[in-house]
Amino acid sequence: MSVISALRTTSRPSAAFVIIGLFWGAMAAHYPDFKARLGVDDATFGLVLLGSALGLLTSMWLAPRLDRALGERAMQVAAIAFAAVFFLPATASTPLAFALVMLVLGGTSGLLDVVMNARVSELEGLHKRPLMNASHAMFSLAYTVSAVISGFMRQNDVPPTVTFGLIALTCLVIAFQLRMSPVPMSEDEAEITQGYPLAPILICGGVVLVAFMSEATVEAWSALHVERTLNGGAVQGALGPAMLGATMAFGRFSGQVVSERFRDVTVIMFASALSACGALVAAFAPSPAIAYLGFGTLGLGVSVIGPIGLAIVGRLVPGRMRTEAISRVAVMGFSGFFLAPVLMGLLSQIFGLRLAFASVAGLLLLAVPLAYALARLQSRRG
Repeated sequence: MSVISALRTTSRPSAAFVIIGLFWGAMAAHYPDFKARLGVDDATFGLVLLGSALGLLTSMWLAPRLDRALGERAMQVAAIAFAAVFFLPATASTPLAFALVMLVLGGTSGLLDVVMNARVSELEGLHKRPLMNASHAMFSLAYTVSAVISGFMRQNDVPPTVTFGLIALTCLVIAFQLRMSPVPMSEDEAEITQGYPLAPILICGGVVLVAFMSEATVEAWSALHVERTLNGGAVQGALGPAMLGATMAFGRFSGQVVSERFRDVTVIMFASALSACGALVAAFAPSPAIAYLGFGTLGLGVSVIGPIGLAIVGRLVPGRMRTEAISRVAVMGFSGFFLAPVLMGLLSQIFGLRLAFASVAGLLLLAVPLAYALARLQSRRG
């Protein structure tokens, strides 16, 4: 019941999470086709994807200004802008054009991402309960559905313009329902006048960075790993990111319950260890089925790390600075979401995809010392 209650409480921002999940799920399923169309090697393809990181970083610094300027229409406008450019990846035929497309997609996606996370964090403060995992679970669920459907459409030679066009229409319908006023601060939050919360932003940003870099490696490269390393077909390739999304959805729905019963630090440490094991299984899998097991285990563990990091910073900073703090954490975290494919491309080019995926396990274990740092920070702040 706590999950259903959380989704009812966060219905509008959770719908925004669905929009982002639908698009990036389709992108993950189509990455092998886009790479083949561009005719580039792994390292170059990773660099092309860097365009989205640049757009994302820029937009996330602008998001607090957009939020203040548009108020109740901020989330709605950001969602419409994002959906309006969904068709662009299907039109780019050169590496430069694709990089520019990713720049635009990263920018519009980032605006929506900050605003919707800020709305959820505000609702957490208002209702005095964790809500972030349930909303992020809706992203994962939408991502899974979109990746699977897109994989089948690829298998049946449906043009990407048709696939992304249908997703865009669906998301535009959702976007027009996203008008939502910022949640007013409580009197206690309004009275807080402490200095700039640099420590919470940096530590929580590090936690989210580890989580989203790890997630991004599977989203961008799992289909290629299955299709190229393990000789799978298009549908089998799409099942890689789909398995990640499915287990992340399950993990986040479960995490909504877990986060109400266990300390954040405990959850982060256990989740990082579990997901690191999954990365190693996927890296050295002898078949697609074993790789799916690895991707699923990684997804189950990593699913809760990012949402907890975003939730913690929302609780540790003054209410008047919540959107700004979340945007800064998002800059750190979601930059990793797009920088990771670049690093994976370079590692894959030099060492192969198996060792590239194995390196993700080491990355995930970095969340453990960051969790300890967060525990000390929370204890000092009572």
